[in-house]
Amino acid sequence: MLKKVKRRYLESRDFNGLHVSTSRNTTEEIDGAVELAEAGMVEVVGPSDYLNIHIRPWPSRRTVAKQIEELRELSEDDYGVCLYPKAKALKKTKLPGKFENAPFSKAMARGRSTLELAFFSADVLEGYRNDARFRFGMGDFGINFGLSDEAFEDRDQPKKDRVGLLHLGFAYDMRQYDPQASDSPIIRRVAAFYGDLDDLTPEHQQRWASFQVAKKGVDPHPVWYASQMGHWPDGMGPFARLAQELKAIGDLFENVWGIRLFRSHELPDDFGWILRADQREWDHFIHSFDKLLSDNIDDGALDKAKVPRTNEKGDPLGTLGRFELFMTMKHVAPESAKWALRPLRQVRAARQKPAHALRTNVTDQTFVRKQKDLLHDVNEVLINIRQWLSSHPQNREWKETWPAAKDYPL
Repeated sequence: MLKKVKRRYLESRDFNGLHVSTSRNTTEEIDGAVELAEAGMVEVVGPSDYLNIHIRPWPSRRTVAKQIEELRELSEDDYGVCLYPKAKALKKTKLPGKFENAPFSKAMARGRSTLELAFFSADVLEGYRNDARFRFGMGDFGINFGLSDEAFEDRDQPKKDRVGLLHLGFAYDMRQYDPQASDSPIIRRVAAFYGDLDDLTPEHQQRWASFQVAKKGVDPHPVWYASQMGHWPDGMGPFARLAQELKAIGDLFENVWGIRLFRSHELPDDFGWILRADQREWDHFIHSFDKLLSDNIDDGALDKAKVPRTNEKGDPLGTLGRFELFMTMKHVAPESAKWALRPLRQVRAARQKPAHALRTNVTDQTFVRKQKDLLHDVNEVLINIRQWLSSHPQNREWKETWPAAKDYPL
């Protein structure tokens, strides 16, 4: 029986289990499966473990006694269960040559589970993000990438690069993080399922293996992981919040003055979490962020609202200066208007630094935290501006999108 279990597992494309049921197997075979489970050689995956019993999602969360009980209580009405060899049973098994240079396929062949997580340093993604052949999508909680249709159809593209991963998530190591200490770092990681890594070509598996980090202290983002298990998100991350607030402010401004305040609320494709905690990544993020904020405000919209282009001394006002003046013209206290514009001015000032000086690319583990905090501050003032604009009589019918959404800072 053990030979059949191992043969099925190693010869199937997706490391499938051996299906066992009363209609397929004799009483003696089922008794043999019980003995293997008792000896710690196989795991039993049934409907109570996972909807699709033909893959082993993770190391069994049930006791051996519960697995054996399910085997012994199989009836003609049951679809059955699947048996999977444990690492103990596979330890001395000679593996086919196809696994030799494919570390994650080899790990699966040695007993890893399809939905078991591996973790990597976030810069493993840089090569795909920066390669024009790949489509790269980054969200607040996860990532996906794949070879573009054009590159895939190009016969000159090496077969080794015909890869993609659709179910990648962010993960975090918070062991050194102290909310009260501004210099304490947050370490961002990438989480991937072994079953997905197995689909990479051997060359790309070797590349990913070189970025792999230990699991200790690393946790997948709870929203991403829950979504992979079929649960709808209960909130949004800071980038989704930013896009939503830019759109809402544009809608509210247009309702009153007939023109949108921000030219666009769509975030650029390459705008997202920094993948490497260094100065170059930070400067690129700040540059894109300022383009979404200060550079995105339409001077024509402020003209429609009859905001002067100069101050009382006749000096020209910049976009943020005009917007601050607009707020005070509409009965916002000067100190409140200054508070609202402070984070946007911080982004503008940070953008101007690399524009006027040579910069050394340095690693700084606090950049991840700084990005989180800056996004929080900007979103906080955008929410306040949106709430203020929504109080205008012409916006009485406006309704907030997803008012009960929880905000996730990372």
